[in-house]
Amino acid sequence: MVFSSTLFLFVFLAVFLVIYHLTPAKGKNIVLLIASLAFYAWGAPKFLFILLGSLILNFYIVKSMSRQEQHRKTGLVFSLLLNLGLLGYFKYANFFIDNLNQLLSTVGLHTIPWMTVALPIGISFFTFQSLSYTIDVYRKVHAPLRHLHDYLLYILMFPQLIAGPIVRFNTIADDIEDRQHNDTIDNKLYGVYRFALGLAKKVLIANILGAQVDQFYALPHEQVTGTIARIAALAYSFQIYFDFSGYSDMAIGLGYLLGFKFPENFNNPYTSQSVSEFWRRWHITLGAWFKDYLYIPLGGNRAGKVRQYINLGIVFVVCGIWHGAGWNFLIWGIWHGLFIIGDKLFLNKWLSKVPALLRVVLTFAVVTVGWIFFRNDLFGDALFYIGKLFEFSHTTTHLSAEFITVFGIAVFFSFVTLCKPGRKAEAFCYAPERTEWQHYVSFLCAVILLVASAAYLSSSGFNPFIYFKF
Repeated sequence: MVFSSTLFLFVFLAVFLVIYHLTPAKGKNIVLLIASLAFYAWGAPKFLFILLGSLILNFYIVKSMSRQEQHRKTGLVFSLLLNLGLLGYFKYANFFIDNLNQLLSTVGLHTIPWMTVALPIGISFFTFQSLSYTIDVYRKVHAPLRHLHDYLLYILMFPQLIAGPIVRFNTIADDIEDRQHNDTIDNKLYGVYRFALGLAKKVLIANILGAQVDQFYALPHEQVTGTIARIAALAYSFQIYFDFSGYSDMAIGLGYLLGFKFPENFNNPYTSQSVSEFWRRWHITLGAWFKDYLYIPLGGNRAGKVRQYINLGIVFVVCGIWHGAGWNFLIWGIWHGLFIIGDKLFLNKWLSKVPALLRVVLTFAVVTVGWIFFRNDLFGDALFYIGKLFEFSHTTTHLSAEFITVFGIAVFFSFVTLCKPGRKAEAFCYAPERTEWQHYVSFLCAVILLVASAAYLSSSGFNPFIYFKF
């Protein structure tokens, strides 16, 4: 079940919100936890008990760690082994065995019999949140939660369970125990506006772009022209942005409806003037997680330039692997890591002499090429499409009016904040505090977007979510 489905919108969410808001304050966490368990069980019932078992075990490991000072490091190690072990098995075992069997077959040895392991939905996201809890308690950033159900709620809360944002434990620990101070009509209204905006981004932009992208990538190589390759690459860049940022908007909106303030996850990433800046604006919660829990513990920039570059390389290798068990994700991570290191070495100095708009164009081009690796499982296919980007010939490609219109809208909203009026308009859209007349305008816009999104969903069966498998 995804947020952009009629089942979620008209059944699950509608029923849940009625029950939740009729429940007294002391029982809201229980209602939210039960709803979250039902939400996850709908998509992956066979993994629910594995997930619950690992979370319960981790809760008591961390609780014991916090009570017995002499066993803190031991508890930390056990928790890390538990969480990373499960992630490694479910997400990477197939990849490892498949590649090992290919190697064994190549040298004429017997392959290893293996039954494919199914991937639990959202495992990368909830594993990182579980690690955040363990590490924050170990570092004494925050005391451990007193009740098991509160910990389960932190990990399993359905608004951010499947695809984030990655919510750090210390960010919402206090709100889990008491969030009545956030339970205001303004916050609830903003939650509706933000959810409607995210749903529209996902359904009315990403889905329409994605349908055309899939058609392009399904073509035999001999039918792919340079024009098709360039349109496909650009359309996928906008698809993945509006898909993922739309989902994050919906999650943040749901959080406001429930009294939680989840962190922002995107900040106009395609207006970045360097790859380093792009990663400060794209999937912000993931970047912050890697910085605080991997880059800085590795030494950050404290041990000299060479060590800093090595640390950055490690972070982006891990970032690539985190996204998926495939060589394409590893290459995508390395691609970004090389440009990040290049920024430190010479690119930032060189780019400072280039006009700002050109820096945006160059950065967007680098990111778009990287998305080609991300989109294609086979390295050869990625190289083929990258090569086609530089093929210029007199070819025409028929595109629907719907796709052209939505593509133009995607371009406009991806870069509109490059100008001052665009930044003011965005500030209005994303500001939680509003005047009375602003509430009227926002409510009207939200209704229009919700109706339009629902109409599209009812008439189209195409509703993928790119980050659903991560």
